[in-house]
Amino acid sequence: MKKKYSLSAVSFGEVLWDLFPSHKKIGGAPLNVALRMKSSGVNTTIISRVGNDTDGEEIISFINNQEISSDSIQVGQEYKTGVVNVMINEKGNASYDIMYPSSWDKIALTNEMIKKVSESDVFIFGSLICRDEISRSTLYTLLDKANYKVLDANLRAPYYTTEVLIELMSKADFIKLNDEELWEISRKLSSPYNSFEQNIKFIAEETNTKQICVTKGAFGAVLYYNNKFYYNSGYFIKVVDTVGAGDSFLATLIVRLLRGKSPQKSLNYACAVGALVAGSEGANPKIPETEIRKFMMLKETKSKK
Repeated sequence: MKKKYSLSAVSFGEVLWDLFPSHKKIGGAPLNVALRMKSSGVNTTIISRVGNDTDGEEIISFINNQEISSDSIQVGQEYKTGVVNVMINEKGNASYDIMYPSSWDKIALTNEMIKKVSESDVFIFGSLICRDEISRSTLYTLLDKANYKVLDANLRAPYYTTEVLIELMSKADFIKLNDEELWEISRKLSSPYNSFEQNIKFIAEETNTKQICVTKGAFGAVLYYNNKFYYNSGYFIKVVDTVGAGDSFLATLIVRLLRGKSPQKSLNYACAVGALVAGSEGANPKIPETEIRKFMMLKETKSKK
């Protein structure tokens, strides 16, 4: 098994600005995942595209300051850097209005991308990047070169089709869904089942994917890993906003699994990180490992009383 700092990852997809009612932050699920992986000691690259504008310059500067390679961030003239209007309801849950077209819809394939993906341990991608033919075509080529493919479904209506979604799931080695996405995809695949576990196994069989994780918000997650189920019932915390919580969860889970940690311990740790992110403002708060361990111990102690 690889040493702690020997893992390498490529994250592919949208980088953008999340526009909140009172402020704006740099985001995009692939970047959020890359940032959390980097904080876990993974050598991380992000592949995306920004516009030739101030927003794009600030994103590239930010990525460089995080010690993540921005060499694969393309700069285009034709389209602006992506922005998303984020609305947070009274429960802290987010909804999104995503500008189309944005520069990240037009990621052009290069030989350097192919080389980086083929040499990396893990390739992370989402479904949103497939809303445009150019980025979708680039993704499909890179998937053929990737060693271990992780799909974050991240469904954002109306920017996906059932046909493309099934194609992406069939190409993935690991699929991450939330509970709403599980039911939606199960319906689209005409699942005859009603239970959580039955539908997870049904999707696994339909897409020939042996590893699926379904998050349940404050109620934890279910991991189906090589024909066995693992459960975590969640770490309750006062939610500030949920932006990026699922991305940090996914990054943490994948890194720990690739480092040979047990599926159960990996799931527990990832759920704790996701909760701590939801209890903080923004998608990428810095969370020391000591704080994560302390949080887990405190919650586990209370649950035993």
